[in-house]
Amino acid sequence: MKSSKTLTNLARSFAGESQAGLRYQMIAEMCMQQGYKTLADELKTIAKNEVKHAKNYYDLLTGLNGTAKNIEITAGYPFEKLTIEDGLKFSVSAEHEEAERIYPEFAKIAREEGFEEIAKKFELTAKVERKHELTFKFLYENFKNGTLFQNEEPTFWECTECGHVEARKEAWNLCPLCNASQGFVKLKLN
Repeated sequence: MKSSKTLTNLARSFAGESQAGLRYQMIAEMCMQQGYKTLADELKTIAKNEVKHAKNYYDLLTGLNGTAKNIEITAGYPFEKLTIEDGLKFSVSAEHEEAERIYPEFAKIAREEGFEEIAKKFELTAKVERKHELTFKFLYENFKNGTLFQNEEPTFWECTECGHVEARKEAWNLCPLCNASQGFVKLKLN
């Protein structure tokens, strides 16, 4: 393991997932500041997923009987002043890259080097990143188009502050029960 590419890929995965988790938390904070609570909550959930991925890779690295004391890695780290829209757009491409290129390649290398269980972890992470990509794509397109709180067919909207539920094509601007702003409305899924 000590001279393997898999060891480096585990370290890169830990760094990348840690960075994604923090970046999504920062975008969620912008959402909260601008009154988009339910969007922030969705981003916080994805951020939590990314931090858990990082922890999984950290555990793999630290469970290697002293092999992973300090690993030198080289990678690009994007630093851009983001708006909510820019952050969502960037996240679509970042998650796509992880799901379609990075983790499949890491899995292939791990398998070639004889690390089947690590290869499976990379493949499972890629599946989650595909789901994140689709979520970010939906959020980005609807945020950009101003349709985050609209639907073609009547659907149930729920106020996350007071629990009021109502079927409409578009969420209310102010909750009719508690006057919470539209940013506190979410689609009621069940």
